[in-house]
Amino acid sequence: MSATGSNTPANHFGGSFGPNEWLVDEMYERFLADPNSVDASWGEFFSDYTPNSNNSINSNGKVIPTLDNAPKGGNPPLPKKVADPATLQVPVAATQVSPTATPVAPIATPVAQATPVAQATPVASTRTPADPIVKPIPTLVSPGASTLEPIRGVSARVVQSMEASLTVPTATSVRAVPAKLMIDNRTVINNHLKRSRGGKVSFTHIIGYAMISAIRQMPEMNAFFGELEGKPAIGKPEHINLGIAIDLAKPDGSRQLLVPSIKGCEELDFGQFWASYEETVRKARGGSLTVEDFAGTTVSLTNPGTIGTVHSVPRLVQGQGLILGVGAMDYPAEFHGANEDTLAELGISKVITLTSTYDHRIIQGAQSGDFLKRIHELLLGENGFYDEIFAALRIPYVPIRWVVDMRATKDDQVNKTARVQQLIQAY
Repeated sequence: MSATGSNTPANHFGGSFGPNEWLVDEMYERFLADPNSVDASWGEFFSDYTPNSNNSINSNGKVIPTLDNAPKGGNPPLPKKVADPATLQVPVAATQVSPTATPVAPIATPVAQATPVAQATPVASTRTPADPIVKPIPTLVSPGASTLEPIRGVSARVVQSMEASLTVPTATSVRAVPAKLMIDNRTVINNHLKRSRGGKVSFTHIIGYAMISAIRQMPEMNAFFGELEGKPAIGKPEHINLGIAIDLAKPDGSRQLLVPSIKGCEELDFGQFWASYEETVRKARGGSLTVEDFAGTTVSLTNPGTIGTVHSVPRLVQGQGLILGVGAMDYPAEFHGANEDTLAELGISKVITLTSTYDHRIIQGAQSGDFLKRIHELLLGENGFYDEIFAALRIPYVPIRWVVDMRATKDDQVNKTARVQQLIQAY
């Protein structure tokens, strides 16, 4: 590997396996229990391996809450202006009785001029008001030490990897790509494989190979950030080692992520890339990955679109400069209510969203945008992309080409019908 001012080791993962460190820990525990229970390559690696110790202080010097310094549980104090609900006295309103009005004196003798009668004083109400409704003060339970659970093992390694990824200043470019041509050519490919040697090509295979082809055209995307004598430097790997994110379901129902890499992708044609990809996935699912499968990853590919994620901004781990995220393949949301005939008449294609998350210290936004543009062009068949795939798989057909839809006008349809009728009448 050549490096422009980089003293990083050849595998340039800096002793860290990123999201794969949980697997390293499990293999190390097996090695300590029985050195013969692991592969020879793992045994050689663990002969001088020292696991990283977990600290309660992060890289910024801030203390991470633990079970010892977590706030203790208990009831919070009552508000200052509210008394203890157990001793709270509810005052009962006293009955107020107003003095009885003075009776009006009777008129003794009629007189010539009427004497005005004094107005009686109204009698005050003697009703007793109801007692006010006093709601009990709720007792709040603060989160105490009993609600915190330590993160150990695999999950602890994921925490460390994610915190380390925060030190990488990243940016993300997004591009939507029509998937119609990829869908149709994949159908042709798999139909041929079904009739011949078997196997199945996925969309991830095609997109991954397009990613490799785009990096061949733009080798500056295959880089990583390093330091040389304490100064920033950029590393330029000799090969494109593509890490592929593989989701594994564990027996307890939890899920874990492995990111092994395919080495020297720039030297592989599509058939070789497809075989290497499938072999890596088989080893991951069978638990037979070695240290070399994780070392030296330069770029990564993740496809959360398989579970319906439309748009993803994945984390970029240290030692890599680029990760490509692939979204779900579907019609635009505004056309989900349209039927297939309308979609066909309007020429609406399914789309797939690609995101390029890159280290902004060594890759600029214009480069990332141009990188996605090249992948877009390749997936539309430019530069003989599908011809290369068909040739590598020995498919004796011409790939389907991308052309702009030409909508026939009403006059054209009438003329076509008239010519058909004329042809019928001629015979």
